[in-house]
Amino acid sequence: MDSIIKSIRKERKMSGTEVADRIGISAQYYYDIEKGAKKLSADNAAKLAEIFGVSVDYLLGLKDEKNMIVEETEPYYALTNKDGSDIAKELEKLMSALDSNMSLAFHGETIDMNEGQRELLRISLENSMRVAKQIAKKKFTPKKYR
Repeated sequence: MDSIIKSIRKERKMSGTEVADRIGISAQYYYDIEKGAKKLSADNAAKLAEIFGVSVDYLLGLKDEKNMIVEETEPYYALTNKDGSDIAKELEKLMSALDSNMSLAFHGETIDMNEGQRELLRISLENSMRVAKQIAKKKFTPKKYR
């Protein structure tokens, strides 16, 4: 194990002191880990694997594959396809209501919009609706489903 860590560090052209600083341990402690004089904790192994861009299993000599495969999961408040279609339907209703009047009133004054302005309004409304839906999911999702 200690030779694997040292060889990966040298491949990455990093000093032991630099690696130790990034992990948050002393340089001497890190060099002791490389020599096998100290045991590598699970926390430090995870940090080393992240720094070197390899899997913990590879770092510990348990697997030959060097690549670290990280599954990215979406946060619990990410919008689903259904949320997207609900937003699209609501946005369509709002835009069609605006089409029927062809003007918009703001502080009592009527504003006529051209196509460019209408598209900007549609984009703004859609973004606002997406953000509002995510905020609602964050706020109202029970803790056990987060």
